[in-house]
Amino acid sequence: MTRIQANLALLLAAAIWGGGFVAQSTAMNHVEANWFNALRFGLATLAVLPFAWMESRKATKKLSRGDIANFVIVGVFLFLAQTAQQFGLKTTTVTNASFLTGLYVIIVPVVSVLFLKYRPHWVIWPASLASVTGIFLLNGASLQSISPGDSLTILCAGFFAIQILMTGRIMQTVPRPLTLAAAQFAVTTLLCTGAASALEPITMSDIANGMPQILYGGLLSSGLAFSLQIIGQRYTTSSQAAIFMSSEALFGAMLGAYFLHETLPPIGYMGCGLLFLAMLAVEVVPEWHKTSRSMA
Repeated sequence: MTRIQANLALLLAAAIWGGGFVAQSTAMNHVEANWFNALRFGLATLAVLPFAWMESRKATKKLSRGDIANFVIVGVFLFLAQTAQQFGLKTTTVTNASFLTGLYVIIVPVVSVLFLKYRPHWVIWPASLASVTGIFLLNGASLQSISPGDSLTILCAGFFAIQILMTGRIMQTVPRPLTLAAAQFAVTTLLCTGAASALEPITMSDIANGMPQILYGGLLSSGLAFSLQIIGQRYTTSSQAAIFMSSEALFGAMLGAYFLHETLPPIGYMGCGLLFLAMLAVEVVPEWHKTSRSMA
């Protein structure tokens, strides 16, 4: 897979996640937050497991205990991120949630520099700033008052940043993307089921009423999109991945406006343009520099 194909896979994942905000928000009319996550990640685990098994059969090297431990840790951070996001959607809008979740686009390169001593290509910094500004404009350049849901979603962005960074590092040494996907889904399912069983009531009618959202969240938003993320991150950097995945805010705002009648203000279209320019910059500028050096 080329870097362009990897970034397009990440863009598709972002589009699916944008629809996932709508599914997550409307699902809580029927199913509580932990049960929704438990059911959708359980479904995602079942969907990805056969492919992970086939991948494992073809592998030439067995997973070490350290690899398995890292897979579990990624799953724990996915659980923390999704739980914070799901509870946040109880008291914030889809548009606000998509903006605040997108803050990982700044957190990823900052954490890379501070803790991993990695220096991303210089274009990442203006592109990251343009992405966050674009996401902000999508919300009309105002978040009004910060609600508890907004605070939880900011926390979610931090957890997602760690999950993105760990995924990128793991894929550099352990080329088992579907195995990692299945592992993190299974860990999230177990943790969510434990929390839901202890804290939230549920009935079969609740599950039946929320089934469309559970199916979207399980098969598309979780199973397909997170697998695309992991596969894509094998062939691009974590910082570039964060830029492309931040476009989920664009799709979330658009779909929130269409399905939930949340208004996209005129200034929001400027945000769409900034997001597009940021994604174009991280794709074109590094390649242009490579071409210039090879011709020199």
